[in-house]
Amino acid sequence: MVRNIPFSPPDMTEREIEIVADALKSGWITTGPKTKQFEREIAQYCGVDKAVCLSSATACLEMTLRILGIGPGDEVVTSAYTYTASCSPIIHLGATPIMVDTAPDSLEMDMDKLDAAITDRTKAIIPIDIAGIMCDYDKLFELVESKRGLFKPSNQIQSAIGRVAVVADGAHSFGASRKGNRSGAVADFTTFSFHAVKNLTTAEGGAVTWKKIGGIDDEDIYKQYQLLSLHGQSKDALSKTQLGAWEYDIVGPWYKCNMTDIAAAVGLAQLERYEGILQKRKRYIEIYDNAFKDMNVSVLSHYDQSHSGSGHLYILRLDGKDRAFRDEFIIKMAKQGIATNVHYKPLPMHTGYKKLGFDINDYPNAYSYFLNEITLPLNTKMSEEDVIYVTDKFKEIYNA
Repeated sequence: MVRNIPFSPPDMTEREIEIVADALKSGWITTGPKTKQFEREIAQYCGVDKAVCLSSATACLEMTLRILGIGPGDEVVTSAYTYTASCSPIIHLGATPIMVDTAPDSLEMDMDKLDAAITDRTKAIIPIDIAGIMCDYDKLFELVESKRGLFKPSNQIQSAIGRVAVVADGAHSFGASRKGNRSGAVADFTTFSFHAVKNLTTAEGGAVTWKKIGGIDDEDIYKQYQLLSLHGQSKDALSKTQLGAWEYDIVGPWYKCNMTDIAAAVGLAQLERYEGILQKRKRYIEIYDNAFKDMNVSVLSHYDQSHSGSGHLYILRLDGKDRAFRDEFIIKMAKQGIATNVHYKPLPMHTGYKKLGFDINDYPNAYSYFLNEITLPLNTKMSEEDVIYVTDKFKEIYNA
């Protein structure tokens, strides 16, 4: 019998409904007490002092780059193998995106090419934790430290960091760890996504965390995020509820990307359940890995002695196969009720980036990885029987 296995449906329970209902009944549905609680719990979970919740990970990344003072004339380096949200905020600021190819047969940026891409105009690097597997941040920090002599700061926070900032795109890696440190506490800044398809969801939303920066008060950074995300208004709605505290100032003509208490309520319920969610994903990855170990496919290392991924995506490559085979394989899996995906079509292949002058021929490793990559369903609405069904149909189609 054909099963129906969607790619990544949200995992909702009565607990989410209960806390959302509590928010609705409270009379406070925009940014308020639940958002502030969610921020505190995220910070505690990641092992940092502060977190900010906004309307998306994209907003988190853009506001972070703005806090870093990045703008026209500056360069920000990121990977060619990612989703547009890793790069578009650079363009929004009027800065120049510099794309780096991945290393051969890897989803991480090629370190030699990254080294060559850093100039005296580089202000930040945005590495991508694809599939929830944290990048090699030791190498990244070693590289940016070696380039201190090139760095030219243009605001106070840049001067305090004293080198190119590492701003992790941790959209996939909430809950992942490397060498005992959780994502969110390793890069200078880390942005997370809580979109509907993510391990932990608020329907739409995101968060940003950061490590302590010498000479910079965490509270000052937090306040800057609040100003940038709420029109530059000196008081949020919660502060204005105090008797007689109506008056406010607009300190800058800024943006509107705050998180609501309704969204935060979903996130609080998800966070209560999150360790179980991570363990279930890990179990399903073990089933996949065991099923494919003797096949001519390449899979990612989600867990070993040095790192533990968040189990967000199950990415593999159909070794020796071309794009046509991969695309037909996706169709055949769909006919068996199995939704698959591709992560990702490299940015230089998209019209918007072609118009900016990017050419996929300059990124041969990213293109090669894309040609035979496929992402299998991995979500906590699946049962173990569903996962086994996917592996059985995968083998059947692959070996036909």
